[in-house]
Amino acid sequence: MSQLSSQLDQITNRITANFREKYEARDRALKNGRDVIRHSANAIRAVHRNDVATAQSLLEQARELLEETDRALAAHADIYHAGFVHDAQKEYAEARITLALVANEPLPDPESLGVGYAAYLNGAGEAVGELRREVLDQLRHGRSEHCEALLGAMDDIYSALVTIDFPDAMTGGLRRTTDSTRGILERTRGDLTMALVQRSLEQRLSGLEDKVEGPGASEPPVR
Repeated sequence: MSQLSSQLDQITNRITANFREKYEARDRALKNGRDVIRHSANAIRAVHRNDVATAQSLLEQARELLEETDRALAAHADIYHAGFVHDAQKEYAEARITLALVANEPLPDPESLGVGYAAYLNGAGEAVGELRREVLDQLRHGRSEHCEALLGAMDDIYSALVTIDFPDAMTGGLRRTTDSTRGILERTRGDLTMALVQRSLEQRLSGLEDKVEGPGASEPPVR
């Protein structure tokens, strides 16, 4: 074996070992990412069922998987930034933010969640859609007390996102998320306003009926 051939063998062996390690880390991270997305989606469903305990349990599992992914990809920044970790973090952030706002708890920040800034902002934007669903659910059940607070949270999120003016490559496509958030916010504002006006009208009509049907209302006049 020539000296060059021996050197090439040593180099390719190191590269092959690195690629094998990278491939295994990528495979583990992809599986974790799919599980994080599934747990986050199920947690949001639990939030809408008012099952906070189940939502918290699922999100704790998701957090552990994200932490495991961070460790697995610590030496593989190229894989970490390929996109699928961002997607998993975004779904996790969306679920955590939705849970906090629906349960009237403090808003978690990206550091406490262990997610990237772009994933956090996009998750917050997508949480607006879940807040709309919560508003509509509350209205269907005749409970409008919490709806205005939820609408205010949606407005606050949009107002914050619209100030982020950086290239999409940095923000993970936040511009599209922000545009979608605006449409959801305006539709929800219209739906809630219409529902509140209708409820007010029904209450006024009910009050008029009570007056008409009050004591003595049906008695014949005294001659």
